[in-house]
Amino acid sequence: MEMEQLRFTGKIRPPIVLKLGGSVLTFKDKIEAPRMDAIERIAGEIAEAKPESLLLVHGGGSFGHPHAERFRLTGGFKAGLTQLLGLSETRRAMVKLNSLLVEALNRKGVPAFSLQTSALTLTRKGRIASFNLKVVEGFLKLGVPVLYGDAVADLEKGFTILSGDRLSAYLARRFGSPLLAFGVDVDGVYTADPKTNPKAKLFTEIHVGKGFKKILGLIEGSKAIDVTGGMRSKVLEVKGYVASGGKALIFNASKPGNVARVLRGLKVEGTLIVG
Repeated sequence: MEMEQLRFTGKIRPPIVLKLGGSVLTFKDKIEAPRMDAIERIAGEIAEAKPESLLLVHGGGSFGHPHAERFRLTGGFKAGLTQLLGLSETRRAMVKLNSLLVEALNRKGVPAFSLQTSALTLTRKGRIASFNLKVVEGFLKLGVPVLYGDAVADLEKGFTILSGDRLSAYLARRFGSPLLAFGVDVDGVYTADPKTNPKAKLFTEIHVGKGFKKILGLIEGSKAIDVTGGMRSKVLEVKGYVASGGKALIFNASKPGNVARVLRGLKVEGTLIVG
């Protein structure tokens, strides 16, 4: 059973939820290779923007996805001790990446707090069954909580991968966030991977009502390793959040200045998803 809906006291506003993709923070063609220049730049942009209430989530990139794919973690516990050791290895790698981001934020003067996703969450068949929202709310009153996609305990599968996309959409809906922003390494949602197909066309706006299934059928994603579903999965995950009145934006966080502009409420190129 999920915890009750939070009631805000007026000390904090419902936060912007910013999900930073692993492809922005890491080199996805290597193993555990951070893009330290990007991490430092984004931390600086967050410090510059000074959002009143912000909740950060980040993906795994080359820290999480290669390990999760190698040990087939998404499907749950099936392969004995070797898979359990792989589960531990994946969790270790995600803690390492999370620490790099939190340390960069702290260096820029942002009071950022690492929150271990797997210590707050239980899933059932990959969907969030319970989550300790009160802990996140407590740290929102103090600064910027920083969570991440993680290998978590699952009530039926033993364990699974909870993607940062799914976690972000869940948190945005439960907190009544005014904006859920996905910072990726392309300008938004395309009809094909723009890195490999020059004819790919950008969707500037997607409605989750009439015609939504047709648009989903047109979306392709990156060919890089991604055990959590890529761009199409992002669009699917936000459906419930935007249908309840929120708005989601998929934009290019690799472009300097974009993160600060989004947090300030300024327009950037991207794909807006609305209900």
